[in-house]
Amino acid sequence: MSTPVLATAAGREGWEAIVADPARAVIASDFDGTLSPLVEDPSMSRAADGALDALARLARSVGQVAIVTGRPALVATELSGVTGHPGLGRLVVLGHYGLERWEASTGAVTSDPVPPGVAVARERLPGLLQEAGLPDAFVEDKGSSLAVHTRRLPEPLPAWEALRAPLMELAESTDLRLEPGNLVLELRPPGIDKGVAMRRLIESTGARSVLYAGDDLGDLAAFRALDDLRDEGLHAVLVAARSGGSSELADAADIVVDDPAGVVTVLTALSDAIATR
Repeated sequence: MSTPVLATAAGREGWEAIVADPARAVIASDFDGTLSPLVEDPSMSRAADGALDALARLARSVGQVAIVTGRPALVATELSGVTGHPGLGRLVVLGHYGLERWEASTGAVTSDPVPPGVAVARERLPGLLQEAGLPDAFVEDKGSSLAVHTRRLPEPLPAWEALRAPLMELAESTDLRLEPGNLVLELRPPGIDKGVAMRRLIESTGARSVLYAGDDLGDLAAFRALDDLRDEGLHAVLVAARSGGSSELADAADIVVDDPAGVVTVLTALSDAIATR
């Protein structure tokens, strides 16, 4: 398989660094919209064909393979099917944007404490949706955060726009942060995002190179953190899937693909390049 189109010099250097020294590389990816096609019902998400096989093949060579997601870690492991897949014994899942860490080697989850503002927001949220005239917006309770999805509503984009201001007020009053995404608005603890999660992962592994794949606004924090770390000597490849509809993410990427199938193609090409180095 040929090397994907790398649009930047930094991306080409990152790719070459991973291939040259895979033992000190981290391969990390978002789940929904990146390893899994987007679906209306979040509970029906499943890994795309070949996604787990590609990760398992990389896991034989690289220092660490990880899934970084806003979902609870155990939910992500169940939906992705990683627990039943051979070859992923060293996988980690960073759930709740890094608040939780699941280790495939032990099956254990460790977690940072959840701030009290989440419980307050959980109590107030039904009334807020009722007042906004959108009581049928789907609320995904992740335990340490609350995601309001408008994808199932008759007019999802106008509903998303209508909810943004009241949810911002709720976030400010409960010391939480509002994170917009693709037809979703999430209330989460401050200081927690995929950028922080990736910095922690790199520090814990001592990685010298990273490939990170994402599709949505929530992945911008990871892109920005890795771009900053390039100035400190880290080599990185940033992969954006257009499935999440984030033009800002695509503009910041080294490789742009259409969907999770494209992400699988990139991961497979990288494992081929490592195997033939």
